[in-house]
Amino acid sequence: MKTILLVGLGRFGRHIAMHLNQLGHQVMAVDCNENRVEAVLPYVTTAQIGDATNSEFISTLGVRNFDLCIVAIGNDFQSSLEATSLLKDLGAKMVVSRAARDVHAKFLLRNGADEVVYPEKQLAKWTAIRYTADHILDYIELDGDNAIFEVTVPQEWIGKTIGQIDIRKKYKINIMGIKANGKLNLDISPENSFAAGNTILVLGNYKAIHRCVEHHFAYRVVFRAETGAVKRSAVFKNSF
Repeated sequence: MKTILLVGLGRFGRHIAMHLNQLGHQVMAVDCNENRVEAVLPYVTTAQIGDATNSEFISTLGVRNFDLCIVAIGNDFQSSLEATSLLKDLGAKMVVSRAARDVHAKFLLRNGADEVVYPEKQLAKWTAIRYTADHILDYIELDGDNAIFEVTVPQEWIGKTIGQIDIRKKYKINIMGIKANGKLNLDISPENSFAAGNTILVLGNYKAIHRCVEHHFAYRVVFRAETGAVKRSAVFKNSF
């Protein structure tokens, strides 16, 4: 459990408060709008109505005592920048600030933010990847080149083991877990087999994972085609 100071209680800040509550953290919430403060009271330990850019007000909060300070102000960059800088000047251990533009992120990092979150940009990337590939269900970015993807199991893998498909050798990606009926099994070995309805977590380079997904699901579509397609499927398979 961590103690967290949450500054800014708009839609983004409110959702953060709700999730922090679910995770069992102690949260002090701050906003200058009384209605916003009242809206998050069920989810936070305590709340204050005040101006986060006012040094006298912020100094009364005991900033040094919090494990983490989150600046979730989204529609007023000047206030976000001032609050970020003020928190760091008052001895905040860790400051995470929200950015709405690339240039905002740069200024926040230069003026006290230890980390910056950019919800619109991050969600845009997730949406582009998630919904342009039919069989990718979710992904977690690790860095610019690598990620963990959740994908459905190709038809031709059903009944086979991890060792038999050997995608680590073929594509240089790793299977991290198998999900069946909503339950994730991370204790896997080459002997684990795939069943219909399974999804898998795979770790690797973006391009390698997409190449694997496109290969196996494109092959499945060709394989299911009507008379005459069997020959084409064999040619397609042998091309990899």
